[in-house]
Amino acid sequence: MTDIHITPERNATEGFSQAIDTINSLTPDFVLTGGDNIMDALGQTYEASDSLYKLYENTVAKVKAPVYNTMGNHEVFGLYENSGVSPSHEEYGKQLYQNRLAKRYYSFDYKNWHFVVLDGIGFTNDRHYYGHVDEEQLEWLKNDLKTAGDKPIAVSIHIPLLSIGSQIMQGPTEGMSEGSIVTNANQVREILEQHNTKLVLQGHLHFLEDIEYNGIHYITGGAVSSQWWQGQRFGMEEGFLKIDVKGENFSWEYIDYGWDVKETN
Repeated sequence: MTDIHITPERNATEGFSQAIDTINSLTPDFVLTGGDNIMDALGQTYEASDSLYKLYENTVAKVKAPVYNTMGNHEVFGLYENSGVSPSHEEYGKQLYQNRLAKRYYSFDYKNWHFVVLDGIGFTNDRHYYGHVDEEQLEWLKNDLKTAGDKPIAVSIHIPLLSIGSQIMQGPTEGMSEGSIVTNANQVREILEQHNTKLVLQGHLHFLEDIEYNGIHYITGGAVSSQWWQGQRFGMEEGFLKIDVKGENFSWEYIDYGWDVKETN
C-alpha cells in the first residue's frame, strides 16, 4: 500500500483504518508500504512532523501482519526552508524516518523471494528533493543482489524507475520531471536486469500502471489516499495492491476498499 498521506484532517485516519480492516480480512503474509505514509514533513515544524509520525505509527499498528516501510519524499523532515528547521537539527532530513520507521534502504527474504527496499530521494543544494538513488546505495545494491543467488527479486521504491505518468497526466509529448522519476533510473535498472528481478513496486504519482520492460514489471500502485483523501484521481479509487505469488510467478489486483469521501466539519 502506497501514498497513505495520513493526517488528522480530511477523515484520513478513518479512511486508513478502513483500508487496514480490509487488509486484515485478506490475511496477507506481510504488508509493504510504498512511501508517503504521512501527509507531509518537508515543510513542517518538528512538532507537526512528530505528531504525524505518531499518528501513522499508532494507526498502522492495527495491521495484524508484519509491516515493512519504504521512505517517500513526504517523510523527509524539514527539507523546505519554510519549515524553519535548520539542517543541523539532529533529526533533519531522513534521520527522523530512520529513527521512527526503518532504515532508508534494506533487504529481506521471505520464503523463496528476495525483497529490496530502496531510498529514491535526493536533495538539491537549494533544499528541494528529486528522484535519485545515491552511489552508496548502488554499491550496496550490487552486493546485496549477489547474495540473492537465483531467487526471484521484488523491489520497493517510492519515486518510480519507469512510468508513463506524465504522458497521461500532462499530455502525450510530456516528459517526467526530476521530482517525479528517479533521474539515474537507467543505472538502477541495469543492476536489476543482471539478476532475477521480477517486480518493482512504485508510488509517488497516485497513479496505477503496469509496465513490463526487459522482463521486469514496474507497477505504480495507485494510492490509499487517491486524490489526497479528496476523491478519485484519474478515475482511480482509494486502494492498494494485493499481490499473490506462486513460485517465481505473481499476479496482482488493485483493491478498492470502499472508502467514500466524507465532508469535514
